[in-house]
Amino acid sequence: MFCLCRPDERRIHEYIATQADGDFSYGPVGFTQNGATRERLPGWSVDCHRVVLGSGGKVFRRAIAAIATWQMFPPEITAVFDRHVPFAGLCVAVLFHAKPLPLCLLMPARVVYVTEDSITCDGQQIDRFGFAYGTLPDHPERGEERFLVEWHRDDDSVHYDLLAVSQPRHWLARLAYPYTRWQQASFRRLSGLAMQRAVREESPRLS
Repeated sequence: MFCLCRPDERRIHEYIATQADGDFSYGPVGFTQNGATRERLPGWSVDCHRVVLGSGGKVFRRAIAAIATWQMFPPEITAVFDRHVPFAGLCVAVLFHAKPLPLCLLMPARVVYVTEDSITCDGQQIDRFGFAYGTLPDHPERGEERFLVEWHRDDDSVHYDLLAVSQPRHWLARLAYPYTRWQQASFRRLSGLAMQRAVREESPRLS
């Protein structure tokens, strides 16, 4: 939904309710779960952004808390509504400020899956936490975005990893594709910075 001014919270919650029963606007749903590449997904934009958050269990726990409270969404340009602790099926709306334009976009999405596990990769133990959400029909893009934090036990490092797979859906997103790609790159960069800030202090709890 395109808005010339920020909608009030009542209108946003009403909007989420209208989107909650919609199907995902893309397929196959869940294609970020085992990674994604341009070779495997021709015709899609596949973007990755990975930053180091620090080291040790304390940083990892703070990173988990930040993901669980949606702090990877940079407040400079976004706000997330109905942002409960993520669980599969949760419907949210992301309010995006399309700077420098005087325009807001309200973009609906649903959590596809939650990852909370420990894996072994090339003989190294990696603890992981995160989730992915997918676009609903009124979203100007279609695709899936995964937010993941990893604790590599071999060197004690903690990373934040953002993976986005997308295509423009709305005609305005296609027409303004260079601007859309610039905004997507800006979001990934600011998201990494937001996570680095978040682990420097305790994250608030959500119900």
